[in-house]
Amino acid sequence: MIKKIIVSIVFLFSIKVHAQIIPPALGESNFNSWFALGINQKLDTLKVGGWESTTYAGTGTVSHKQQPNPFENVGIWVINQEFYHNFAPNWQYSLALSYRQQNLFEKTAPFKKTQQAYKQEFRGYGRFSYFFKGNGWTFTPTFRQEIIKYFTPNFKNHQESWRLRSRFRLKFAVNLTTDKSQQLIAYSEQLFSISQYSDTKSWGNFAYNDSRFALYYALSPKNHPFVYNLGYMLNLIGTKNTFSGHYIAFDVIWKNPFG
Repeated sequence: MIKKIIVSIVFLFSIKVHAQIIPPALGESNFNSWFALGINQKLDTLKVGGWESTTYAGTGTVSHKQQPNPFENVGIWVINQEFYHNFAPNWQYSLALSYRQQNLFEKTAPFKKTQQAYKQEFRGYGRFSYFFKGNGWTFTPTFRQEIIKYFTPNFKNHQESWRLRSRFRLKFAVNLTTDKSQQLIAYSEQLFSISQYSDTKSWGNFAYNDSRFALYYALSPKNHPFVYNLGYMLNLIGTKNTFSGHYIAFDVIWKNPFG
């Protein structure tokens, strides 16, 4: 039994898993872009398991109705820190903190910033993942739970004061080359949440919000410390008269810059 467990762990981590920095959804904006720079660092010398850290900073741009240019306006700035731990064969959990500043725009042309200009967001989350693996592919279901606090620019409560959100994600990755330097990755994620509003102090109903579908190409050249990810995400908001948001995304992750 111990031998089987050891073999399973080694096999799991012999599959090169590329990480992507998926764009944050920016509400009912038509065409959007996302760019991020990240650092992924192993925090111990264990060959299997152990702790890892991923730190990234990213920015997203948005376009509004009748504005086809996805680089029209800066929509969001993000700083994120996440720690991962592989605590058992095929199992991983992570803990993270995030700060986000999202610009707010009028809903009618010329889509200028609102009087409030932007909202601040402090987010903490944890997630559990399980890895199914095969010959050159991995399938990973993930559950992620978030707690989010919103503020105005002067740190007063935003209209939506708190949000608790649950995310259910399925990820499928397949190697395109025998050296595992290129992968194709597909995501499907559904989000459910409940919010508290500052004017009533009451909570709404826990309900489905939106779905996100993404397709990525990942390149990790051999003997090269960077991973390059290029992708597309479709965000479907609501259940009736569903709104479709389109995202192009590119991120670069620097692997183990500190040795």
